[in-house]
Amino acid sequence: MLRQPELAAIVEESLLRFDEQRYMLVDAVVMPNHVHLLAAFPDDVSMATQCESWKRYTSRQINMRLNRKGEFWQVEAFDHLVRSEEQFAHYRQYIAENGAKAGLKPGEYRWMSKELATGEWRRA
Repeated sequence: MLRQPELAAIVEESLLRFDEQRYMLVDAVVMPNHVHLLAAFPDDVSMATQCESWKRYTSRQINMRLNRKGEFWQVEAFDHLVRSEEQFAHYRQYIAENGAKAGLKPGEYRWMSKELATGEWRRA
């Protein structure tokens, strides 16, 4: 369902909403059926709380647009602790290449990456 640009935009806007207030978002890709993101949180509780908030808000907004009710996101989440600069670079590259590796064309997914030196966002 996230292949629809207006629905993917809900997710993207939600991810950006509290960037640099509750967390620091570095990279994200909104795929047709899932999302990858790289962000820093003050602690594990903050991460879990924010992930639940993203899911709750975006599912409510998307369900309203689709005139439906019920679960939108799957229950499971995969989080990984980044332990080195090499892992950080790996996840940034993985997120950047995810859409193309899935065979999607530009416009069929939303990618954004923060330039760390300037804080400016690059998007595709």
